[in-house]
Amino acid sequence: MAQLAERMTTMKKSADAVRGLFESMTDPSVISFGGGSPAWATFPVDELRQIADDILQVPGKGQAALAYGNPQGQMELRQVICDKLLPNRGIQGASPRQVIVVNGGLETMNLVSQAYLNKGDVVLVEDPSFVQCIEIFQMLEATCVPVACDDDGVIVEDLKEKFEKYQPKIIYLITSFHNPAARTTSWARRQEIAAFTNQHPETIVIEDDPYVELRYEGEDIPALKTLDTCGNVVFANSFSKIFSPGARVGYCYAEEEIIRHLYDVKTATNSQTSTLIQVLCAEYFNRGYFDDHITKARAFYKEKRDIALAALEKYMPEGTKIVRPEGGLFIWVELPEGSVNTTKLLDRALEKKVSFLPGECFFIGEGRGTNCMRISFGSLTPEQIDSGLSILGGLIREEMDA
Repeated sequence: MAQLAERMTTMKKSADAVRGLFESMTDPSVISFGGGSPAWATFPVDELRQIADDILQVPGKGQAALAYGNPQGQMELRQVICDKLLPNRGIQGASPRQVIVVNGGLETMNLVSQAYLNKGDVVLVEDPSFVQCIEIFQMLEATCVPVACDDDGVIVEDLKEKFEKYQPKIIYLITSFHNPAARTTSWARRQEIAAFTNQHPETIVIEDDPYVELRYEGEDIPALKTLDTCGNVVFANSFSKIFSPGARVGYCYAEEEIIRHLYDVKTATNSQTSTLIQVLCAEYFNRGYFDDHITKARAFYKEKRDIALAALEKYMPEGTKIVRPEGGLFIWVELPEGSVNTTKLLDRALEKKVSFLPGECFFIGEGRGTNCMRISFGSLTPEQIDSGLSILGGLIREEMDA
């Protein structure tokens, strides 16, 4: 048997968690709070059927949709991003030359990492942070260093301290409806972060914002990228939560020099994102379907969020901290310190056909976050949410009473 690369040992813990996530998420017999999957009911099946039928019947247009395309992405879709999506984040006057279309939101982090990280480079990440991005950084043999956070986001004093100590190549932030912590970085905190990072153009700041369109409570906050005066912020987003997760389409907005480097890495990685999917996605927006769709989706997920919060309040033990998100698909749960190890709890939950993501996999270092868990409610029915959380609550109380 061939010997695995050393990088595979560095990501073993996170890889085990992600493997379990996808296995349970795709098993219809399991009530899965694990994956951040949108609900099937929100997928624009009828609209895409009509769009595909129209496009494929037009001589030349159908063939073009099935052919190789520009590695940077179809111009029509990049224009949609500049005209219809980035302005909602406060980003005005963006050029398609500053946008690259990628295979799902995660590919931006992969391309940036391949372009900029050397073995042993440091990436500063929020504490906790998104497990699959930690995996990407670890695959490139970087060292992830956690930065302390509070309810408003990264604590800037700790960011400065870690920056001075480690001289990071990349800072990775999730600014809206954080995955997994469910918080949103406040406008005041974004200004503090930008005031510091603008002094360090040698460090890339990745602003990962794939849930931001799913705000169903509170006021919109402009992107951190709007405060970027030195050109080091890379804004990453995805169509997975607002169009189709299976389409695997995302985008990156950054300075043209950065986009050129990502272009080169992409051509060496997978050549391009699917032409057909890009054509369908652009036409979906250009026909005006998006505004009505996102309004309905926000109301749909708010109802799910409220049901999940009520069930958590009902079934979790006293002393549990439950983070109430203003949008997105996740709720962060912190059980009383020392009460239950959620990594071990998962095995018992799976026996009852319920899954979730244990908090430990989102933290750097062993034995941290063992009393935490991420609950994703987006793809479940109200009945599944209540039933699944009732089962989880019962198992937790059994563990505490043992």
